[in-house]
Amino acid sequence: MNENIELLEYIYKDASMATYTLEELLKELNGKDNKITKPCEDILKGYERYRDETKEKLLKLDSELKEDSLMAKMGAKMGIKKEVISDNSDASMADMLIKGISMGSIDMEKKIKTYQENVDKENMNWAKDFYQFQKDNIEALKKYL
Repeated sequence: MNENIELLEYIYKDASMATYTLEELLKELNGKDNKITKPCEDILKGYERYRDETKEKLLKLDSELKEDSLMAKMGAKMGIKKEVISDNSDASMADMLIKGISMGSIDMEKKIKTYQENVDKENMNWAKDFYQFQKDNIEALKKYL
């Protein structure tokens, strides 16, 4: 498979799953008095942008879009619901988000190193931009810990 497509598919899947989980978290926090809600909405908008723009790039390359499995989404939804029920404090929500974004960030860093020599500059810059977006969100969420 084309390395450009592989890298973009990873970004698409990560951004899609992050979008899904943030939407679920915001549903769970609806009506609660959390200060972290606005930053979550901003992060969601960023992930939606990466998902949508990466989708366009993949469609131009005639790639099939691969979504996360229903089981992965159900697991994420149940995990979020459980977290919010047990402790919906801003610190707990920030901790959960930081852990999730960090996992994606670590994987993105590996992908960048793996594909660095084999993908075109535009896609590599897009991947690096996405990675920086993840790191920036982790830093922004730390103030809620």
